[in-house]
Amino acid sequence: MPVNRKELKNKPLVEVILELKWVLQQGKQGPQFSFDTGYRLLLGRFFEKVKAEYPAHKALPTASVPDEMVAGMVQHRFQTQPDSWPLIQLGPGVLTVNETSGYTWEDFSKRCQKAITYLLEAYPTDGGPKVDELTLWYIDAVECNYSKDNLFKFLEDKMKVKIQLPDSLFTGIPVGNAPTSFHWEVAYPINSPKGQIKMRFRTGVKQDVPAIIWETLVVSKGTDCPALRDFSGWLTSAHEVTDEWFFRLIEGDLEKRFS
Repeated sequence: MPVNRKELKNKPLVEVILELKWVLQQGKQGPQFSFDTGYRLLLGRFFEKVKAEYPAHKALPTASVPDEMVAGMVQHRFQTQPDSWPLIQLGPGVLTVNETSGYTWEDFSKRCQKAITYLLEAYPTDGGPKVDELTLWYIDAVECNYSKDNLFKFLEDKMKVKIQLPDSLFTGIPVGNAPTSFHWEVAYPINSPKGQIKMRFRTGVKQDVPAIIWETLVVSKGTDCPALRDFSGWLTSAHEVTDEWFFRLIEGDLEKRFS
């Protein structure tokens, strides 16, 4: 399935995110108070690993909240330069790698694999944490004046996505047929990597201009997650399917626009 594709000069990417979550211990107060006994030690060790490449550290507002109350939420951000991307984020039971307009797959995949290596090396327990959820998540946007243009026709003509309410809902009823907002999601099982592939469409803005936002996610949970030593294979497979879906969706007018 891998295809050598040209880099898009005007890519619609808003952000790409790798998110890894791992199993935590449940607190006595209930599952909403889960905690990682080695997190504080991990945090210091992890910063030592990444600071040569990501020297700008920023404590997020969640860092002032007790760790057991923000399980699965990032608390600390490590950036190549202050207030810039790419970046890595860490919290109790969660690690993310984020990139925006500077994205290339070659660079992003290397950063992801390095981040996982740093996590394995810094984690207090041999073998690293037990992975509970892995997500590769692309957020893209294309300009569309959905308050004036026919949103559903745009999706069908430009992205081959057919969504339509029956005309009878607007016949003889004082309801306009141009949606003022839109949010749609679908998920399908996937075998390589094991898990689900999800796609979401919604209305929004891009650089203060009305736009259609679409998100493509590959998500593996629980027993579908690989051990961290097999992360590279998971990442490659997840990228192959998201990349293929992206280019099949934009084939035609949008690919020309983004090129």
